[in-house]
Amino acid sequence: MPSKPRIGIAGIAIESSTFSPHRTGVDAFTVTRGADLLARYDWMPGELGSRAEWVPLLHAVSLPGGAVESEVYAALKEEIVALLAAAGPLDGILLDIHGAMSVVGMTDAEADLAIAVRDAVGPDALISTSMDLHGNVSRAFATAVDLLTCYRTAPHVDTWETRERAARNLVDRLASGGRPHKAWVQVPVLLPGEKTSTRLEPAAGLYARIPEIEAREGILDAAVWVGYAWADEPRCQAAVVVTGDDAALAVESAGSLAAEYWRARHEFPFVAPTGDFASCVRKGLASSLRPFLISDSGDNPTAGGAGDVSWSLGELVDDPAFSSGATAIHASIVDPDAVSLADASGVGSPISVAVGGKIDPGPRGSVPLTGVVESLHDDPVGGRIAVVRCGGVHSILTSRRKPYHHVRDFTDLGLDPSGVDLVVVKIGYLEPELYELAADWLLALTPGGVDQDLLRLGHKGIVRPMYPFDPDMGDPDLRPVLL
Repeated sequence: MPSKPRIGIAGIAIESSTFSPHRTGVDAFTVTRGADLLARYDWMPGELGSRAEWVPLLHAVSLPGGAVESEVYAALKEEIVALLAAAGPLDGILLDIHGAMSVVGMTDAEADLAIAVRDAVGPDALISTSMDLHGNVSRAFATAVDLLTCYRTAPHVDTWETRERAARNLVDRLASGGRPHKAWVQVPVLLPGEKTSTRLEPAAGLYARIPEIEAREGILDAAVWVGYAWADEPRCQAAVVVTGDDAALAVESAGSLAAEYWRARHEFPFVAPTGDFASCVRKGLASSLRPFLISDSGDNPTAGGAGDVSWSLGELVDDPAFSSGATAIHASIVDPDAVSLADASGVGSPISVAVGGKIDPGPRGSVPLTGVVESLHDDPVGGRIAVVRCGGVHSILTSRRKPYHHVRDFTDLGLDPSGVDLVVVKIGYLEPELYELAADWLLALTPGGVDQDLLRLGHKGIVRPMYPFDPDMGDPDLRPVLL
């Protein structure tokens, strides 16, 4: 091996709901190659970057959505494999992925990608994966790679720290030599992210154990995945992987984490008080606390929702409170046709348009929206955006799917989230900036492709028995396997 190892960088990163009728096409992906790919990593100019020759291949990332179109995935994978072949001998691969990518017609897309990368680089190269804790870790996937790590916070405030850890683990291992042991075990529990936030126990305590285990002599990394609840595939469940040179300690540590997760399965709470949408609206209007936020959790585009389920918007515009003084912001509905009509009408013009329900009809289909075009804007993520005021409801309509996580997402549109009675956001747990903004908030259990009520989604492809689908199941075999 040369003094500096040659390490390729590649990955396809998306979280995909198989319960959403949305399909993720090529236009949804931001693809970077070459110098632009190296520039993604802020540690590249520093000490870690100087320890290897980094070979940028291809990285594709998309906002979560429905399953990826098979031809789109095939084209991205084929380009990665071709670039690997053209790159010459590589000592390692940094595989920067999410872990919950679903592809039409497949049940374990990440394993397929990892196996293709392994076949391309050969048996001797080390593959290190950086993942989201909402990813899935099948045996086939864990076997194909060598070093696995994932986020340790939800909401995710350690995304780039995790990527750096995956890179550092790889560089360190290439320097010291040898392939570490992997102790892998799945835990038959599948919970939504809004029940496994590391802001709350028991997830807070469980994830606090990971650095302690990682610090043990003979252990390189420990990781716990909660899995992805809105895909219906056999790999979807919690998992634990501990890597290190001490095989016995890795097995003991992985088993301990898995057993703790299983024991706590009944104790995971929703991250906020919950209710149906109507009850959340009543409670929010009755509260004296402002701003009051409501999560429209069933159609959260950052978890894979289509972004155009109209249920919550329809409830607001039909509520007489919002035609008699109450005010709300609704963020948002993706509907390029409605935006085009608003654009043609112009700011200040009356408009009557059927909104939403065109990707995922949900229980309401499209909602009639009659009001005034309040503003029009261009946005790098959401494309052309229109704000339509209907009574006291300010409805944000986008031409492309866009999450609303920051105060600026509203103020850039001329909206003040602190100046209305309710802010309804298609989101699950509040991201940090909105969490700080909210004087109070509720998690509405709304319909959609990422419905928090997993039992009404109708999973058929997961491995049973599994909690909470089989609440009275016996204790599973949680003995880790060395891969």
